[in-house]
Amino acid sequence: MEKREQWGSRAGFILAAVGSAIGLGNIWRFPYVAAKNGGGAFFIPYLFALLTAGIPIMILEFGIGHKYAGSAPLTFAKLNRKWEWLGWGQILVCFFIAVYYVAVVAWAISYTGFSITQAWGNDPTSFFFNNYLGITGGPFELGGIRIGILLPLLIVWIISFIAIYSGVKGGIERVNKILMPILFVLTILGAIRSATLPGAAAGLNYFFKPDFSKIMDYKVWTAAYGQIFYSLSIGFAIMIAYSSYLPPKSDIVNNAFMTSFINCGYSLLSGIAVFSILGHMALTQGVLVEEVAGAGVGLAFITFPSAINTLGTIAPVFGLLFFLSLTFAGLSSFISINEAAIAAIMDKFNLERKKTVIIYSIISGTCSLVFVSGAGLYILDILDHFINNYGVVFGGLIEVILIGWFFNLKSIQEHVNPISEIKTGSWWTFSIKYLTPVILIYMAVMLFINDLRVPYEGYSLNALFVFGWLALIIAIIGGFIFASRKWGNESVLVKEVENNDK
Repeated sequence: MEKREQWGSRAGFILAAVGSAIGLGNIWRFPYVAAKNGGGAFFIPYLFALLTAGIPIMILEFGIGHKYAGSAPLTFAKLNRKWEWLGWGQILVCFFIAVYYVAVVAWAISYTGFSITQAWGNDPTSFFFNNYLGITGGPFELGGIRIGILLPLLIVWIISFIAIYSGVKGGIERVNKILMPILFVLTILGAIRSATLPGAAAGLNYFFKPDFSKIMDYKVWTAAYGQIFYSLSIGFAIMIAYSSYLPPKSDIVNNAFMTSFINCGYSLLSGIAVFSILGHMALTQGVLVEEVAGAGVGLAFITFPSAINTLGTIAPVFGLLFFLSLTFAGLSSFISINEAAIAAIMDKFNLERKKTVIIYSIISGTCSLVFVSGAGLYILDILDHFINNYGVVFGGLIEVILIGWFFNLKSIQEHVNPISEIKTGSWWTFSIKYLTPVILIYMAVMLFINDLRVPYEGYSLNALFVFGWLALIIAIIGGFIFASRKWGNESVLVKEVENNDK
């Protein structure tokens, strides 16, 4: 087993961790969730959720990844050999996310080009579904391969391959040192310029105007915790893998605070840019902002192109700023998702990085081809719903319960506190053992009940089983199967702990 790689600098690690946390959801999910759940008042439960769930779990994952110097499966195996399956379950969740997430990044690349000439024309809806996606009648009707999606998808895989193949310091860190500064500059420019558009004030008012009556609504608090949990890349192996490459004397707690606050700051910046343009769009159409506001794929590839159409001669500039931001945010997250899986395979089977990256990229890349078919959007929608809402949430829930209740949580504090400027205390222990598990259990149970009552988005039960529930079953069973395999180098289970503690 080759010596474990390390980040070249603290800034490199922070940028990579931020790059993982900042993704498409910061741009197309957070603004709408905030506006819908009390506007400016939403930031109260959002900040509370950040301090009692987001940052505590980030510290936990940074702490165990650094202390045990391993990927998620290796780290959980070192915590307790019976827990290794959880690490592999999280890795399989990463795999499923990777094979569909790459398609959305590919769409963003395509639309970066489309924005120059506004190729979507006067009917962005028809262009997206029919001309670009070639959408079929349902998830079982695959249709043909869409070359216009296949080519950018290959570009995304090639960029990811080069970054991960080149290693932690020479590849992932170097790429994020380029992507992240450019992403922030693009978003800042977009926010400044869009805030000066006619009607922008109405959009910003819709986004920021506080509705304190909603503070008493438990659904708003649940939405806040959900947004924090989904947007920080916690609960599915990434931050454990990234922190395993940190040098011995790294400030774990400060790193967790910085990563979390930068991520949330970017979400706020994205909200300003998004709702400024939506305000302008509402003005030009003579409608209320809430009538044009939305989230997800529809916001990015239908609503935003429609808004860009109203900008006249500066439309190409806004198009480039928005879709390049989507592309860079998606790329950095995609690389981190793949690295979590790569690190686990290297640890388990004692393989060198380059061989592992080649094998993984070929398998994952082949699986992702289903998302360039005419049924790609349907399958993506179902898989994303089940993997994100069940795979990630339950993975994080089981993680905090096992470590909080069946492991010596104080030993992690004793590891991170001496090397951190900010010390963890009773607030951290209480959050990990009590508050976070309760919130995650509630989120998971309510989601499960809703899915039983009404089939998700009206899809057939067969489609939901094949592309949703079956993926979860594979992640669970696959976790136990991988955990049952012998380690390529058994000494790694103790050797790296000793080295890390020196």
